[in-house]
Amino acid sequence: MEYKQRSYPLFAACGLNCGLCPRYYTKGSSRCPGCAGEGFSDVHPACGVLSCCQRKGLEYCFLCNEYPCKRYQDDNNPDSFITHRNQFADMDKAKRIGMPAYEAELNSKVKVLEQLLSEYDDGRRKSFYCLAINLLELVDINLIMEKLATSIGHDDPIKNKAKIAVNLFQNVADEKGIYLKLCKTREK
Repeated sequence: MEYKQRSYPLFAACGLNCGLCPRYYTKGSSRCPGCAGEGFSDVHPACGVLSCCQRKGLEYCFLCNEYPCKRYQDDNNPDSFITHRNQFADMDKAKRIGMPAYEAELNSKVKVLEQLLSEYDDGRRKSFYCLAINLLELVDINLIMEKLATSIGHDDPIKNKAKIAVNLFQNVADEKGIYLKLCKTREK
């Protein structure tokens, strides 16, 4: 199916933060352009949620008077490349604060993620950073980035930079009770 290109593909119609997904940062043919971004149909030939939204003329499910509908009855979906844990909370937040404010916050998170991937990734941390940025609050992320800036020397090896960054994110996640691993199976 061919989808109408969305104006902001970084936040999916279903509430996933596509701009914080590892596949968004993949190079090559498996790169995902975000929800109904340019070339979306090439990597996602079918998406029932997006089809439903576009058929109803909606950008996001939370704008529908039937939300949450039967598509969301099982809110215990296992993660794929991106976590589903904040999907409903993020849609509720976007609805509460408005899309311009939510986009600004997500854009800030994307910018931090891009910095982590360019300066603190030893080739093995992309999924971890995507998950941490997705699940932690922006205020905590900014504090971690400030600590990183003062904890790491300019000439430190990338493995050292990655180790320090991961430890800082993991410590804050542990304090907040946030599990920084994808849940690949359904919770019981």
